[in-house]
Amino acid sequence: MGKNLRQQRRGRGSPRYRAPSHRYLGKVSYTYLPAGEKSGTVVDIVDAPGRFSPVAVVGFSGSKFLHLACDGMFVGQRISLEEPTEGSIVELGRIPEGSRVYDIELHPGDGGKLCRTSGAFGTLLSKESGRCVVLLPSNEKKTLSSRCKAALGSVAASGRIEKPFMKAGTKFYAMTASNRYWPKTRGVAKNAVDHPFGGQTKPGKHKTVSRDMPPGKKVGSLSPKRVGKRRRKK
Repeated sequence: MGKNLRQQRRGRGSPRYRAPSHRYLGKVSYTYLPAGEKSGTVVDIVDAPGRFSPVAVVGFSGSKFLHLACDGMFVGQRISLEEPTEGSIVELGRIPEGSRVYDIELHPGDGGKLCRTSGAFGTLLSKESGRCVVLLPSNEKKTLSSRCKAALGSVAASGRIEKPFMKAGTKFYAMTASNRYWPKTRGVAKNAVDHPFGGQTKPGKHKTVSRDMPPGKKVGSLSPKRVGKRRRKK
């Protein structure tokens, strides 16, 4: 008789696999920007559990807004919603070419989807007829609408990866805070009772499975577009 696999236990929602969302500050999105405001002031810069970068609390008249902090941001800094200055939130069409941008909207009004982790930024390459080309950290060039919002600068805490995890327990709690399961054991490294690929040095069967398989069998390559070795074109 086999045991429940990790994806089966995770689907039940036990405390081991739940995100500690009660500690999170809130959603960081442009959709919560107050209407009719032109600028705000950074009230505080706080550490946000579940994120790899600090979050700035921006105060407007009668309301507060959570904003990803950029390098060099300080308490008391003015955050403009119209002028393209460091840390400000404006549309891509108003930002000069060659500027660094982060927390970029993929579609106008979606709240910001690209370049949100610590140290990330994109580069605005060109603007033409209502479209903007942004170079992402993956070297992919993305064509976006000039009405998409973005923040100028780069996300703070760029030196996070320079400090190594000296102990496994430290990394375990860091991954748990961001709702990431760690460590992950390979299927072939387990016993046959624990995983369909276990008990041998190779899977021993086809790894291609249907997307409609039940959780106990849904392991391997899920409904791949192609299989086999890639052959070089001459």
